[in-house]
Amino acid sequence: MRQRIAELIPRLRRYARALGNGGTAPDELVRRTLERASREIRLALTNADLRLWLFSLLHETYVQSAGVQDADELQPRPPPGTVRNAEQAIAALPPLQRAVFLLVTLEDMSYEQVAKVLSIPVDTVMSRLSRARETLRLLLIDAARVRAVK
Repeated sequence: MRQRIAELIPRLRRYARALGNGGTAPDELVRRTLERASREIRLALTNADLRLWLFSLLHETYVQSAGVQDADELQPRPPPGTVRNAEQAIAALPPLQRAVFLLVTLEDMSYEQVAKVLSIPVDTVMSRLSRARETLRLLLIDAARVRAVK
């Protein structure tokens, strides 16, 4: 079990970094997640997919530490011209849209897996992902326009 968890730590760190700090450093977020996992290890034994369980714990820890609400439109869109690349555009997404986008694209999870990790319906995963993609599209178009003017 320890070996399987250790193998997942780099992926947890990558996801934590990509989520944005929300006031908590990514390594601290992973540390809190692993502490919680060690306290709830019996649940890990009953979960068929250790990866999904750990990502669920990390996401719950992120939501608690960042004070993220259940509305995914909380983060306002950045002013035009402030986003210069895809990484900044992803960071500008509302937190819950960003989480769905990262789990689907970065962690290559299915919609069903993302729904389990985030404890939301699959339809919600699909709508948040759609909104995230549209927001990214608009932010990157704006960034390209700003670069073209310069």
